[in-house]
Amino acid sequence: MDSLRAFGEEAEYGPSADEEEAAIEAPPEIGTDERRMHVRAYNYWVSLLDGRPYPSVKDLDPHTLEDFGPNSVLLDFSENQDDARVAWLGGALREECELIGDIRQISDVPKRSLLSRLTDHYLQIIANKAPIGFEAEFVGQRGHNTMYRGILMPFTSNGENIDFIYGVISWKEIADSATSERIAREAASAIAAASHPVEASPVWADGPNSEPLVLDAPAAPVAPEEPAWDEPVLPFDAGLGDHLSAARECARAAAHADARSRSTLYRALGHAHDFALAAEAEPVDYADMLADAGIKAQTRAPMTAVAKLVFGTAYDKARLTEYASALAWAQRLALPMGGFAAALEAQDGGLKAWVQAERRARRPEPKPDTGDAARAALRIARPLGHLNYDPGAEEFVLLVARRDEVGGLAIVAPVADKALLERAIRKAAA
Repeated sequence: MDSLRAFGEEAEYGPSADEEEAAIEAPPEIGTDERRMHVRAYNYWVSLLDGRPYPSVKDLDPHTLEDFGPNSVLLDFSENQDDARVAWLGGALREECELIGDIRQISDVPKRSLLSRLTDHYLQIIANKAPIGFEAEFVGQRGHNTMYRGILMPFTSNGENIDFIYGVISWKEIADSATSERIAREAASAIAAASHPVEASPVWADGPNSEPLVLDAPAAPVAPEEPAWDEPVLPFDAGLGDHLSAARECARAAAHADARSRSTLYRALGHAHDFALAAEAEPVDYADMLADAGIKAQTRAPMTAVAKLVFGTAYDKARLTEYASALAWAQRLALPMGGFAAALEAQDGGLKAWVQAERRARRPEPKPDTGDAARAALRIARPLGHLNYDPGAEEFVLLVARRDEVGGLAIVAPVADKALLERAIRKAAA
């Protein structure tokens, strides 16, 4: 059941037309648990008041709020109160809702998505003229039970009217009751079937297994465990959007796992390669994805657009260029879908080797030196006449002549410029 409240007061609202819940109840006080994201967001909103009834939206910059900015949305209804504009949408919230293109208006928000839980009640904040908190459970668009908690906070652009609303939400998926009961039964069976551990016998200090006694020996450092990560597995009939989602999931895992970054990065690039292959079969959908993301494909470097879609346009440009080069080299090798990571793991020099190979392949072929051929052609050319002139050690000489009075040519002077002579030889033999 959705539960909304204004901080500092209680109010009840009737149910929305598209809600499954019977009513919206007034919840308890906000509380002071700083571990909760909506509490930290509320404290941030209070810090921006500066004696005003509402903070100025000019003081709000969600890009810089690393704590809860990725879990937030900023709504602008200064021009259209019935269909507010989505001025900001955090990356984590976008990913949870599986959004690929831009969400420009509230009417674009998918029904049954987590984002709709924020936007469905935004008009009620105007009546309260204060932040509204909410917490509930619902079945999301993927069919999973999801618990969420959030807050909507008013902002103003003119110091008087509420024409912006900033929302922050946190969530977690939970198992349904049937699944929970099944897991509990399986766990109980496993515990009952497990054998009791055998208590270890003590090792006597003077026995055959004794070891030298070491006093004050420093404890060996324990390396932190890597967080578990399961590489996404796609069905054989996965669509273009599925390939992009899998590649993005791997890219996020690679960005947050230093110890396994190389292996995870190779798998992220492998899914990006699979996405590029799938895009060749669905060029229209791929073009729509690029347009929605504001990315322009480059004819000379088409894989750059793929790298930006997977890793994000804000990703380090030098890294994006390297990834695009590796993807382009894999395309030259005609690697099949699913074959990228294994081929790169087996490559001496790894990613750098593929990047360098692609850069060498892109370099234009050196133009052939036509100077030798031009000289050979002039050596067998029929002479137009002979002149008693010593050219020194040079085989070919460039001379300047003028027309004389009887219609012939009078040699005026030689030209000692080697570059000009080289051009004249190539021109004469062409």
